[in-house]
Amino acid sequence: QVQLQESGPGLVKPSQTLSLTCIVSGGSITTSYYHWSWIRQPPGKGLEWMGVIAYDGSTAYSPSLKSRTSISRDTSKNQFSLQLSSVTPEDTAVYYCNSNYNYWGQGIQVTVSS
Repeated sequence: QVQLQESGPGLVKPSQTLSLTCIVSGGSITTSYYHWSWIRQPPGKGLEWMGVIAYDGSTAYSPSLKSRTSISRDTSKNQFSLQLSSVTPEDTAVYYCNSNYNYWGQGIQVTVSS
């Protein structure tokens, strides 16, 4: 069974870059047709899709976040990562990684505050 686990700092200062990693176990991130996404949920709001990296390494991003978002992967460690630059308090949210086969990480709370 595929399992995902987010890791990273829970507190980031404004204007800094938020960096999170999703460690995948029970399956390879390069397995055909798997897509690996980052999704977030700000307090009191719905889920927001941020971007995706596919099994072949191709990426796509939400238009509203594209200028600040980068998703990469490390196939040797079977993990993929999110970088969100120039963060503000509005980026405070629970961040999730997931796959297109409905596997989800437990989520990680990230607060942007000085």
